[in-house]
Parts: sequence; structure tokens; C-alpha cells
Amino acid sequence: MNNMTIDIETRSDRDLTKCGVYAYADSPYFAITLVSLSVDGGAVQTYDLANGETLPDAVLHALVNESVIKQAFNVQFERVCLSKYLRTHYPEIFRSYSISEDSVSDYLSPVGWHCTMIHCRTLALPSTLADAGKALHIEQQKMTEGKALIKYFCVPYETVNGVPHFHTPVDAPEKWTIFKAYNKRDVEAEMEIDRRLSRFPVPDSIWEEFYLDQEINDRGIRIDYELVDAALTLDAQAKAKLTADMRRLTGIDNPNSVYQLLAWLEEQGCPSDCLDKARVKELLKTAKDPVKSVLEMRRMLSKSSVKKYQAMQIAMCADGRARGMFSFYGAARTGRWAGRIIQLQNLPQNHIPDLTEARETVKHGYYDEVEMLYEDVPDTLSQLIRTAFVPKPGYKFIVADFSAIEARVIAWLAGEQWRMDAFAAGEDIYCASASKMFGVPVVKHGINGHLRQKGKVAELACGYGGSVGAMKAMGGEDLNLSDAELKQIVMDWRNASPNIVRLWWDVDDAVKQTIRSKGETETHGLHFSYQSKMLFITLPSGRKLCYAHPQIGENQFGGESVTYTGVGSAKKWERLESYGPKFVENIVQAVARDLLMYSMQTLSHCFIVATVHDEMIIECSMGVSLEVICEQMARTPAWAEGLLLRADGYECEFYKKD
Repeated sequence: MNNMTIDIETRSDRDLTKCGVYAYADSPYFAITLVSLSVDGGAVQTYDLANGETLPDAVLHALVNESVIKQAFNVQFERVCLSKYLRTHYPEIFRSYSISEDSVSDYLSPVGWHCTMIHCRTLALPSTLADAGKALHIEQQKMTEGKALIKYFCVPYETVNGVPHFHTPVDAPEKWTIFKAYNKRDVEAEMEIDRRLSRFPVPDSIWEEFYLDQEINDRGIRIDYELVDAALTLDAQAKAKLTADMRRLTGIDNPNSVYQLLAWLEEQGCPSDCLDKARVKELLKTAKDPVKSVLEMRRMLSKSSVKKYQAMQIAMCADGRARGMFSFYGAARTGRWAGRIIQLQNLPQNHIPDLTEARETVKHGYYDEVEMLYEDVPDTLSQLIRTAFVPKPGYKFIVADFSAIEARVIAWLAGEQWRMDAFAAGEDIYCASASKMFGVPVVKHGINGHLRQKGKVAELACGYGGSVGAMKAMGGEDLNLSDAELKQIVMDWRNASPNIVRLWWDVDDAVKQTIRSKGETETHGLHFSYQSKMLFITLPSGRKLCYAHPQIGENQFGGESVTYTGVGSAKKWERLESYGPKFVENIVQAVARDLLMYSMQTLSHCFIVATVHDEMIIECSMGVSLEVICEQMARTPAWAEGLLLRADGYECEFYKKD
């Protein structure tokens, strides 16, 4: 046996969509009911475990054999579930790859497990089996009956005295027969997708990256469940108190009703068409009591970050760690990680001076004390969310982050020498940019220091072709400048960075030339090629970005534009438009991702528990040196000669933003 394509059906009392596969399989009521598989491309066989059938010995031993390729769509699900199955039913066969010092827990080694979903993502195709099948126009489409059958057989229909009850094959033999066909069809669809994509194989280097990603997901990160439980209790108290206070001030039966509150605001001479975060902030600028107090309470009640605490509770495994929070190749056009379940990528920042004291106050459940010390209870709980992630006893976190990674990468690709010189000299890039833009020295908190903010906003907004709109989105509105003044800053930035502007349009030309000729071209160390209706951009690392069915068309302004087929903002497979600066944004973010992966592989002997944007979180013993970690992280790979990297970091007893 060389390879096996596999799909399983399972049941559990946990909600898979909310808790993720690790907590789902961790339930004592978890079971695998059906297994369909094909060995070496042969006919698909279905094994009805719910009716007492068993997997052949050859299959069982193949599951623990790293040299046998096991393939599935979203293979993490199969690997984690089958780990639980083997641990429970075949402990003599199961082999964990964890070591005693690690917190990976008992899972099958990810080595040898290949994911058809990841294969799709490397080609910027949809990330679900059904959507991928539609995009590729395969005949073996996923059966539409599956959703209803999963609800019937895989989700408890009732819970009695805490014990979930599931439908069995005996309850609906005809439905079970269709369910088995559904399970078999998924394998056939996966095999056809794999066949269609075989001309674009996933490089071994990407699979090595995937194995490291799976190890990080398997390891998980410890949750301070005492803080989580206390925070949720205090939040409920805060919401009840705020609601009661709003009811007293307004006379409204349900102050949480947007309709009722809008009507009350109109009565108070403060009409509004909505109550979203931005509108409430705007109204607060001029509001007077009682409207001001009510709006402040509305703002506090609207804090949704407490949902993160709820997500932690749901995702936590029996050992107190949350797992499976990172989606490899989650960003379709760059290959960057995406977050899931708890979503570490968008955690609120913390500004409380003494986080340790605040945590302990909350953990003791002292509502009045929290309110007295910090005033805004929901905001305090929001700021403490990061701190709910803690290392295991006797260990610490080292949090290491690249400094200005995208600014460094784009300067390196473009050959913008003054920027690289500024980084080499350790200068503040916002000051350096402002100085270059305005032709005067700019020092933070010093001479012409007021210009730094303009340089900062311009740096954040203009790197990928942004203009006035981007300036406003990145904080330009706080500068109190007219559109004409903002436009001038944009022009100043572009004049100061001519090589970056040239990079945009050189890439634009290269893309269009490649599409027109259906051939190849190069610029700025990037290789562009057209193959089988795919545009590939080969990065300095050797990794390729993919754009399906590229065409040259006409944009809304009557000029040329490039369109391609991809997953849009509404998660639909649709025609998308792009141009030079947008391609450059994809390229720069992709290169930054490759640099992070290189550093993660360099530090793979450490216990990496999370990656958030351009940072990694390491759970390590007290003797591990922060300086050594940052030095290792800043090592430049051979393919990025001339690129100057810098990593900064800090140690902490709980996760926080330093």
C-alpha cells in the first residue's frame, strides 16, 4: 500500500462548527460511524462501523505508517478523529509522536497525511469540497442530501439526564443506506479533484510546512479557565446592571432593542438611522445627558469580545488546552495563516497598566471592586482576553514579532535604497518617511515631531497604491486635513518612494504581458508564467501564487484591468479584478509569510503554540533566552539576500500586547 484516500462520518454531542475537531473528538460520546476509502486508486470500500464492521488490519497499520500517504479533504479532521479511534479501540497499534516535555497530546503524526483542501488553496480554489467540485466542474459532485443526513445521524436528537441520544441505522435503514452512499461519494469526489489537480502537485516543501502547522495545532495553547469563568460571570452582571440603568433612564421596556432606542433618541432631539459602533462614537461627540449616558451604556453593552471567552470554553479540551485555532494557507492569495474558533488574529488590545492585578481581581469575582478600580467592566474584560492564554506551570511565553516586515519586504523588492539604509541604521521608519516626504529632519518627540503622524498614516495607507480613501481609513481623518491636503500627502509619499511606485507598474506590465503571450516574464526577482489557464507568480522563496483564468478586460474607468476567478469577499467563486499595486500587496504579504515560516522552521525545536500575523508565541522553560529567540527569528534565508530583518520580543506569564 502506497496511498489511501479516506473520508469518515462521525457523531458527537459537541458542535463541530463552534468547538473545532479537537474538542469534538475529545467528547466521551464521540464515535466514528462510517469509513470509506480507496487504496492505491482502487474501488472505494465502505466500512460500516456503526453496524459492527471493522477496518482491515492493513488499513489500521497504514494509519500509523508515515510512509503511506493518507489523503482527505480537510485531512486534519480525519487524522484527529482516527487518532481518538485508534487510542480507544486499538491501543496496541496507535503510536503518538508527542514527547513527554511537549503538550502535543496523543495524536497520530501528521507526516504522511496530505490534504486535498490545502492542494486547492495553493491554487486559490474554494476551501470546501462542494465548492471545489463545482469550480472544477467535476461529475462526482458532493451529494446534497448530506446536510440533512448529518443532522439526523451525527447530532443528538435529545439529551436525557446529561446523556445525548443519537439516531442509529436501525431507526432509518433507508436513510442509512443513502448516508453510506454519501460517504462513498465524498471519497470519489476527492479522488477526482486530486486527479484534476495532479498537473500542479504540491511541492514537498509545502507539505513540510503543513506538518509543522499541524504540530502547532496539535499542541494547542493553555486556557486560564478560572479567568474565563469569572469573566463570563462578571459580564452577565455588567449587562444586567447596564440594562437596568438604561431602562431607568429611558423608560424603554427593552433597551437592547435598536428600534425602541432609536425612537427614544428621536424624542430626545437626537435622531439617528442606526446605532453601529461608528455612529454611536459620532453621536457621543455632541450628546448631552441623559442621551450621553445612555449612549455610553449602549457602547459598553455592545462589546462583543466577550464571545471570545465563550469560544474558549467551548474549544477547551479535557487537559485545559484549546487546539486547532490556525488554518494553514487560510488566505487564498497569499498563503498566510487564518484564525478560527477563538480567532487570535483580532484580539482586543490591552492598555491596563497592571494586568496581573486586574486579572486577579476579576478571577476573584469582585464586581464592585472591578467597577470601582476600572469603571468600565465590559471594557476591562475585553482588555483581559489575551491574558486568558497562559503557559503550562513552570513555563513562560516568549512572544517574538518581526519589526515593520511588510515595509522591509517592499523596499527590498523595489530596491528603495533610502528605506533599506534607514532600516540598517535602526531609524524609526515613520520619521524617516516623513523626513523624506517633507524634506526636513523629523525626530519622534523632537524636531518636527508633529510630522511623524503624517508619515505614519502615509506609510500605512500608500504602500499598495492607496490614496485619499486609504488615508482616511488608516487614521487620516484624525489629522483634520481636507481631501486636497490628504491627496498632497499621497503625492509626497509617492515622490519620496519612486522605486516602489515603479514596482507596482512593472508588476502590472509583467502580469499583462504574461497573460497576453501565455508565456513567461520576470521583474524584480519575481517570475511570472501562464500554464493551463493559470497565472503563476513565483516568489523569491520558490513558492508560487496562483490566479485562475486570468483575463485582460476593461475597468469602470475605461482603462485596462486584469480579472481572474477566485473566492471573493462574500466567499463566492466569482470574477475578481486586480492591478499592479494589488498584486504587489499579495506578493509582499506572501513573502512576509514565507519569512515567518522560515523562522518558525528555524525554531521548530521550540514549542510554538501560536502564530498571530507576523509574530509567534513560544511556550518554553524559564531558562530560554529571549535574545537568542529574536536573533534566530531575524535570520535571513538564502533566497532573501540583502533583506534586513529585525525581530523584537518580550517574556510574559500570560499572553499580552507589550
